[in-house]
Amino acid sequence: MSANYAQLLNALCIKKQIKAIDKLNEKIEGITILKGIEVDILKDGSLDLPDDILGELDVVVCSVHYDRNMSKKDMTERIMKAMDNPHFNILAHPTGRLINERSPYEIDLEKVLKKAKESGCFLELNAHPERLDLSDRYCRMAKEAGVKLAVSTDAHSTADLDFLRFGVDQARRGWLEPGDVINTRSLKDLKKLLVRRST
Repeated sequence: MSANYAQLLNALCIKKQIKAIDKLNEKIEGITILKGIEVDILKDGSLDLPDDILGELDVVVCSVHYDRNMSKKDMTERIMKAMDNPHFNILAHPTGRLINERSPYEIDLEKVLKKAKESGCFLELNAHPERLDLSDRYCRMAKEAGVKLAVSTDAHSTADLDFLRFGVDQARRGWLEPGDVINTRSLKDLKKLLVRRST
């Protein structure tokens, strides 16, 4: 994997983690651990893990971390091409902004939302206070386009889980309701949503 945060997480390690999670799910009652990963959307629109690994996961979150200085047209096409991958579930921090630190990359979000709707993909509302990505305006745009969002904390430690409240506040500012957010669903309904329909 190309991202530094992955800490050399390779296909073999991921397969071991998948098996470990399966074993835990057999033992634990009353809770299910979903198998998921965040992968990079590479410059050419491919994902940085092979499909045979991605196919074993319950949820695949895809994001741009590198090569951010592309034209609006190229960045939009890059992300839409990635959405063609049948394992793509959620576009993470969709504009890439860091508040007061980094501007959003150039992207035609209207086109991306249309593609997400057609493909059965979702967008993230990243609740980290340095991101709050999507903005409230874009949350409303997603709602109007019929694209559901996943509110997530972007937690890199257990302390970061408290960031969820910022995401809920942002969702409310964007006029989102529980039906617009996939992680308000029961496990059964969430799993159905995460199964991609054909494009």
